[in-house]
Amino acid sequence: MAPPGVGAVSLNLRDVFASVGARGKESRKLEAGDSGVTDVILEAEDLAAVRAALAPAIEGQGVDWCLQPTAGRRKALLVADMDSTIINVECLDELADFAGLKAEISAITERAMRGELPFEAALRERVAMLKGLPVAALQQAYDERVRLNPGARTLVRTMAANGARCVLVSGGFSFFTARVAQAALFHAHRANSLIEADGLLVGEVGEPIMGREAKLAALTQEAAALRLPLSATVALGDGANDLAMIEAAGLGVAYRAKPIVAAQADARIDHSDLTSLLYFQGYEADAFVTD
Repeated sequence: MAPPGVGAVSLNLRDVFASVGARGKESRKLEAGDSGVTDVILEAEDLAAVRAALAPAIEGQGVDWCLQPTAGRRKALLVADMDSTIINVECLDELADFAGLKAEISAITERAMRGELPFEAALRERVAMLKGLPVAALQQAYDERVRLNPGARTLVRTMAANGARCVLVSGGFSFFTARVAQAALFHAHRANSLIEADGLLVGEVGEPIMGREAKLAALTQEAAALRLPLSATVALGDGANDLAMIEAAGLGVAYRAKPIVAAQADARIDHSDLTSLLYFQGYEADAFVTD
């Protein structure tokens, strides 16, 4: 997938495939606009070998790509992270700005998302720093700072229209997931709760905390409720607390992700918008459900 303006892509797929004993069978355009989205079908004995050959050839081209079996590529369950994935910001960092603590709290957030700090402990530490912040700041932060990332609503609407269940999960807070889920039309959402009293945050988060293992549990529980194998699921995220669900899903996708996540995901979206996840599943652009 080459976003508009990326220019010419220098890549000889035939030679790359041949180097690992694979053979291209057919290709088709999935999008007819300025961006270049091509679906290539190939025969290969060793998918890992093809991926290893493709990665260095594509690196630096400014395009996104996904290599996967054609069978079962269209998924029946989407579990997506919220902060910096479905939306443009880290909500906790934006709340910190209203408390005059954005630099301090953002630094902790960055380390936690990179996997350098235990997520649960880092969340408790950051929330404690917000003690005394008026609850009204949550609505102000949502209204002034939170926006859906490009393609998010189209991704959810299109998958839902084709029978998939879409669930928003977050190590952030239900105040925001409830509103974001409604804006993007997710079927359900799971997140942490902020404890408040007398119109102020008390500096505590509800237990148990929605972290890495809880996100994985959300994926497995939702799949079990639908009687789906994990191969029929897709998980999307950017931080270390998303890694377990990304590794467990049939298709695990890193969106503008931290290095620890990008290295482990089945596919990455670094250049295109979130409709890339529809192209990964074989949807053509004229099948997208848009506003």
